[in-house]
Amino acid sequence: MKVVVIGGGPAGMMAAITSAKQGNDVILLEKMKTCGRKLLITGKGRCNITSSLPMDKFIENIPENGKFLYSAFKNFTNQDIIMMLKTNNVPVKEERGNRIFPVSDKSLDVLKAFENEMKKNNVKIYTEVEVKEIQIEDNTVCKVTYINKNNNNKEELAADKVILATGGKSYPLTGSTGDGYKIAKKLGHTVTKINGSLVPLISKNADLQLCQEMQGLSLRNISMRIVDTEKNKKIYEDFGELLFTHFGVSGPTVLSSSAHILRYKNVEELLQKGNIKLQIDLKPALSEEKLNLRLLRDFEKFKNKQIINSLYELLPRKIIEPVIQKANIKKEKRINEITKKERESLVRVIKCFEITISGFRPIEEAIITRGGISTKEINPKTMESKLIKGLYFAGEIIDVDAYTGGFNLQIAYSTGYTAGLNSN
Repeated sequence: MKVVVIGGGPAGMMAAITSAKQGNDVILLEKMKTCGRKLLITGKGRCNITSSLPMDKFIENIPENGKFLYSAFKNFTNQDIIMMLKTNNVPVKEERGNRIFPVSDKSLDVLKAFENEMKKNNVKIYTEVEVKEIQIEDNTVCKVTYINKNNNNKEELAADKVILATGGKSYPLTGSTGDGYKIAKKLGHTVTKINGSLVPLISKNADLQLCQEMQGLSLRNISMRIVDTEKNKKIYEDFGELLFTHFGVSGPTVLSSSAHILRYKNVEELLQKGNIKLQIDLKPALSEEKLNLRLLRDFEKFKNKQIINSLYELLPRKIIEPVIQKANIKKEKRINEITKKERESLVRVIKCFEITISGFRPIEEAIITRGGISTKEINPKTMESKLIKGLYFAGEIIDVDAYTGGFNLQIAYSTGYTAGLNSN
């Protein structure tokens, strides 16, 4: 049976490998010069392969349509991908937050394992080809039309089954430009609203200026929360790393928070009003009382110095001035002039350094896409279209997305495997 897989990301490669193992003649079409471009940049180039959590916990980390993945997760688990990698000499290790990485810390090793599997199973790979259309006859797929970018020729492939795994719209430089949505729409499929998820957050006005002053500062082991100040309601909280940028904030805790903010009721209105706040506890290990005592000790030590030069043992240098500013203390003021009220204000700011969030960076900068092919139009047990016979979907093109921690890549493997398993 001739199977054409469109898209050479983790979902497409897994679908191609699995389908080839069923004895099919498999051709994988990839728009870029090489497969797995987006896989290479995941986990800051280290590749957060999956999570060590039990598979039923994965669904809890998928805020929408998680139950749709029940069969796919049963078909191909986190242990299955770990075993596949080990078979290809890529041992793994576990890090904080149940995250699984290659021991080498190189995403290239993970990609090589996929390439080895494709080679072993005789998957033919055509690169630099841009698919334009999936042709159908009697409501069944029959051909794939594409442009060969090497010679600009329009070419076509006969196909008994087609697996569409073109990814979403995030990181377009890796080839994810939303092509699959257009192809699926043309065939009558519904594409839900497309947004970026796991995306950096932006600020404006005075808080933006502070973020720009602190640009490049990475805070580790901080506690953070996102709050709706209108209702005094916590939207999200986390512990870990945060990064200040020229537009606002990024880093693992911030990216995770974005998936929750996106889904919060009336969020656009609240962002406009300035009611969504990021609150950072810069010293989570110290209570306000203990932090006050620590300040008193430092103040005694530096009593003749200006406050701007007296906090470097407690805080990173880049955040000292913004903290003093938010505490309404003049930076030139000497420690022996600081009042009790000002010291208490300083404690409050260190325990709750607040940045107003005004929106999200563009989808092009998001790690993953929220939205995609409606799950109502896909058979969850096979990943086959309910509208077109022989058409399957896999990976980020489907309307499922998860929080950070390896869950999104597992979605790619599991849906790719399921599509490949059933395309025979």
